[in-house]
Amino acid sequence: MNKIKFLVVAFFFISFASFAQTNEQATKIGYANVEEILSKMPERTAMQKELETYGQKLQEQFATKETEYNNKLQAYQKGASTMDKVVREDKERELVNLEQSIQKFQYDAQMSIREKEQSLIQPVLVKIENAIKEVAKENGYLYILSEQAILEGPDSGNINNLVFKKLGVDPNKQPAAAQQAQPQQQPAAAKPATTTPAKKKK
Repeated sequence: MNKIKFLVVAFFFISFASFAQTNEQATKIGYANVEEILSKMPERTAMQKELETYGQKLQEQFATKETEYNNKLQAYQKGASTMDKVVREDKERELVNLEQSIQKFQYDAQMSIREKEQSLIQPVLVKIENAIKEVAKENGYLYILSEQAILEGPDSGNINNLVFKKLGVDPNKQPAAAQQAQPQQQPAAAKPATTTPAKKKK
C-alpha cells in the first residue's frame, strides 16, 4: 500500500524533527521500522475493512451513475434521427452534463478515499509515535531514526521489539485480516464505456 507508506514517512518525518535533545551523555542512536510495526497492529484489520466498505459504497454510487448515463445515451442514439431539433439538443445537453457529473464524482471519490485513509491511519501512527518516544526515553536513546534511512547499523539499535512490547503487540502474530488485503478499487478506475452524443449536422 504505497499511499500508507507515504503517510507513515511523512508523519514521522514531521513528528521526530524536533524530538532530539542535548545532554552530556554519550549519544545513543536507535532505529525503528514504523511500516513493519503498523503492519502488525491489530487496528490494521479494522482499518482495512472500514476502508474497503467505504470504497465499495462509492463504487456502487458510481455504477448507478454510469448505468443512468448509458441508458440515456442508448435511448438518445436509438431515437436521435426522429427527434425534433429542440428535443435532440436538450438530450445532448443532458448527456454532456451527466458525463461531467460522473467525471467530477470520480475525482471527488479519489479525494474522499485518500482523506478517509488518512483519518483512519492517523490515530494508529500517533499511538506508535508515543510508544517510540516512551521506549527512547526509558532506554536512553537520544535519536530514533527510520530504518529505511539506515544503510548500515548494529542490530542492537533496532527498537522494533521494544516498541511491540510497549504496545502489547505480538510481532509473530499476523492480524486477522488477509495479508494481501487491499482497499476496494477506487471508482476513478472506471469510465463510462460509451461514446459521446453524435453532433448534429448543420
